[in-house]
Amino acid sequence: MLSRVAENLYWVGRYLERAENTARLINSTTQVLLDLPVNASFGWDVLIKVAGLDAEFGERYPQAGEDSIIRFLIVDEDNPSSIISSIHNARENTRTVREVLPMELWERVNSLYLYIRENGARALIGRGPRDDVLRTVIGQRESIVGLLTGSMSRDVAYQFIKLGRNMERADMTTRIVDVNSAVHLPADSALAALTSERAWISTLNALSAYQMYRNHVGVHVRSHDVAEFLLKDPHFPRTVRHCLAEIEGCLSTLPQHVDAMKQVRKAWRRLDGMKLEGLTSPVLHEYLDQVQADIGAMHAAVARQYFHLHQRNNGAGENQ
Repeated sequence: MLSRVAENLYWVGRYLERAENTARLINSTTQVLLDLPVNASFGWDVLIKVAGLDAEFGERYPQAGEDSIIRFLIVDEDNPSSIISSIHNARENTRTVREVLPMELWERVNSLYLYIRENGARALIGRGPRDDVLRTVIGQRESIVGLLTGSMSRDVAYQFIKLGRNMERADMTTRIVDVNSAVHLPADSALAALTSERAWISTLNALSAYQMYRNHVGVHVRSHDVAEFLLKDPHFPRTVRHCLAEIEGCLSTLPQHVDAMKQVRKAWRRLDGMKLEGLTSPVLHEYLDQVQADIGAMHAAVARQYFHLHQRNNGAGENQ
C-alpha cells in the first residue's frame, strides 16, 4: 500500500474518533454542571484542558465562558480539533482513498459533514438544540463504525483505520483522566466529595463507561477506582489497556513493525508498572504525562515507518 494512502486511512480513523469524543465530552460536561453546586470548581474550562488547547483558545477568545468554549469546540473552523474541523478533515481524507473503502462509507462521512455544516450553528442557540446536534453527530459516527465493522475486509486498509481510531482513543482517555484528577476540590468535605463524585461520573459518561464500571467495579465512584478502570481494564473498548491491545494487534498484521512495536511494549510496561491506589494528584499527573508521551512515541514510530516513505522518496510531505 502507498504510504500516502495508509496515512490518509489512519487519519480517517483519528479524526472521526476525535469528533465523537468531543461531542461526548461536551454533553457529559453539560450534565455534570447542571448537577453541581454553583460554587464548585469544575467548569467549562475543563473541556479546553482536556483537548490541550489552552493557548489556542486564549489567543482568540478573551473569556472562557460556556458560549465561547462551545463555539470553539463545535463550529470554529480555525480550531483544528473542533468537531466541524475534525469531520471536514475526515471527509477530505476519505475522499482521497475512496477506492479502498466500502462505497457507502464516503456517502455517510459526507452526510455527516453536510449535517454539521448545516446544523452546527443550532448548537449555539441553547442546551436543548446543542444536545440534539451532538447526539446526531455521535449517532452518525457510530453508524460509520458499524458500516466499517460489518462490511470491510480485515485488510491493510482496515488495519490503518483501526490503528488511528485506537491511537486517538487512548490519547483522549488519558487526557480525560488527567484533567479530572487535577480538579481543585473545595475545602468543605461534603462539597468536595460531591464535586469529586460528579466529576468522575462525568468522565465515565463521556466515555460511555458508567454502566460497565458499575458492573465490573462497583456502585461507588471513587477517583482511584475510575482511573484504574479507564487505564487498565482489559475488556472495555475505551480503556488505555484495550486500545494498546488493539494497536498491537493492528501492527502485528503490518510489515516492518519492529520499531513501532517496541514503543507499544514500552507503554505496556509503564501501564502495568504503576499501582494507582493512594497516588496523590501530582504523582498521578506526572504518570499520565508519561503515558501520553508513550502514545505520542507510538504515533511517531508509526508515522516514520509507514507514512514518511513519500517524504524519503520525494524529499517533501504534508503534515496532517
